[in-house]
Amino acid sequence: MNQETVTAPGEPTVGTDHFRTMFPTTARGAHTARHAAERWLATHRGQREPVPTDDGMATASLLIAELTANAALHGRVQGRNARLALTLTPTTLRIEVTDARGERLPVPPLDVEADADGESGRGLLLVASLADAWGCEAYPPGGKTVWAECARRTSVRTCPGPPSGPGTTSASR
Repeated sequence: MNQETVTAPGEPTVGTDHFRTMFPTTARGAHTARHAAERWLATHRGQREPVPTDDGMATASLLIAELTANAALHGRVQGRNARLALTLTPTTLRIEVTDARGERLPVPPLDVEADADGESGRGLLLVASLADAWGCEAYPPGGKTVWAECARRTSVRTCPGPPSGPGTTSASR
């Protein structure tokens, strides 16, 4: 698996980190790409403010897993790989998965109850509920990029202070 960090020409580099990897459109390929991305995110966690929460890391992991699995399942073209790209700024994580099946655009289910017993079909509903924004763009000459963005939520850093109790106010601490 090829991994590289790339900054596109004309793109600001201050405060922005990039991860890119190609993966075969198989379940194993999607799994491997997801774990590589998780390792990369773990090494970049907290290097810049704000510090992501564990919930934020779990959300990112779920979004990466869903988008890579969808590319392996719905975007497979014999002999063509998919690409996972992460862009991490101080305020946002953007996840992009590009595959070669531009004619198969993602459509989230309108009615969750319609096929409650089905084994699939809820992935984009999960993406829509977890991501702050998501969408799909054409990737010429015949592919597509499905993306999701998450605001980097931060944990509150507090300094230990005197215990609070009856009669204490924040001004007296």
